[in-house]
Amino acid sequence: MNAPPKTEVPIIEPQQLADADGLLFGFPTRYGMMAAQFKAFLDATGGLWRTQQLAGKPAGLFYSTGSQNGGQETTALTAVTQLVHHGMLYVPVGYTFGAGMFEMEQVKGGSPYGSGTFAGDGSRQPSKLELEQAFHQGKYLAGIAKKLKGEV
Repeated sequence: MNAPPKTEVPIIEPQQLADADGLLFGFPTRYGMMAAQFKAFLDATGGLWRTQQLAGKPAGLFYSTGSQNGGQETTALTAVTQLVHHGMLYVPVGYTFGAGMFEMEQVKGGSPYGSGTFAGDGSRQPSKLELEQAFHQGKYLAGIAKKLKGEV
């Protein structure tokens, strides 16, 4: 909402999701749910749903909120329904990030449901710890995708 547009970032079309071995969806939170813009993107995957092209794919979630009480966990819980209807395999980060999950000395977003950050008014950048958790989540999901493809 207050973030500047990122014109250098390619835009994916919903049909391209079928080509992925695994999916990690990230979006801002609005009132404890994914932003309407991302919900609209997922709503455009009806053709993929009808043909079950995303069924069996591992998928995870990450998110940002404007504050510490901005609904990160409820956002994940309400977003899981999108994965379920497609038959995707929800892969939460759980507590696999180790000690970083228990950090109490710094402000850190995220939860066992997925990585997260607190964006504030849009000017706060993710902390080093938040970025490390996000990197861990991506690596973790990629490892599961490889296992499911029989590449391990």
